[in-house]
Amino acid sequence: MSEICKNWTQWLKQNRFAGMTPEMQEQTMKWLEAVRDVVLVYAEIKPYDTIIDIGTGTGLLAFKALELQNCQGKVIFSDMFQDCLDDCKRILDEMGITTGYEMLKCPVEHIALPESSVHKALMRSVLVHVVNKQLAINEVYRILKPGGKFCAFEPVIKSNTRYWEILDPVYIEKYEDFKRVENEIMENPIDSLCNFDDKTLQTNLEIAGFSIPDVKLQEVRSKYIVQPNMVREWFINPPSPNQPSTKERYLKYFDEATVEKYMQDVQNYLTGREISLKTNTVFINATK
Repeated sequence: MSEICKNWTQWLKQNRFAGMTPEMQEQTMKWLEAVRDVVLVYAEIKPYDTIIDIGTGTGLLAFKALELQNCQGKVIFSDMFQDCLDDCKRILDEMGITTGYEMLKCPVEHIALPESSVHKALMRSVLVHVVNKQLAINEVYRILKPGGKFCAFEPVIKSNTRYWEILDPVYIEKYEDFKRVENEIMENPIDSLCNFDDKTLQTNLEIAGFSIPDVKLQEVRSKYIVQPNMVREWFINPPSPNQPSTKERYLKYFDEATVEKYMQDVQNYLTGREISLKTNTVFINATK
């Protein structure tokens, strides 16, 4: 785990918002709720379905599914990290909910359920943390009943705006070196964050056996003014508790002083400027 981020609950509630203004955090939460709603519309949840939220985290999908079912049926909060399950259980206890759910500790690559045991499998930003996506998608297919649905959302980081695209090389020492390294990092085939796109996911689903899986690619554009110290937070905060930060990734190529100088150059150049970023995402809607 990262020295900055001790567990997934902390990352989901704090670290993923690092460097954001309160307004940006609010916008992000609204966006997450919109993503949740799209996934649940795809899932076509029915009252007595057995539903699993794989990699539930803070329960964004599972809690809403439970609400839609009115506790008729079963929603499985599934995660490989006990701290996430404990936090969801605490919320359920505080709400006085005692039925209609189950807690399941396991990784997506080895889901601790029998074959053909659930009607709907939900997922949000989980495959992005899994190196072997085919193995994970095969498992989802295995646990679904015939006619069951797999509905998910994933960020496609590989094709997002890169640092070098929003910088002016005149103001950045070793600009070309860091551009080369950033491109190399983002094309790493064994890095779960960037070893996939919409086309590879489509292939994974087809290989697993899903019939005519629908993978919708969406491009989201955002503009905002970079605030003081925001850039440093981008570099030092990990993308997840078990992943190195951008700074740590750069330190595999450059010494500490060189990386610190680059971070300062980027911060000096971007602070106060309005930047435009591209973020690609996919929605998956597949039937067994």
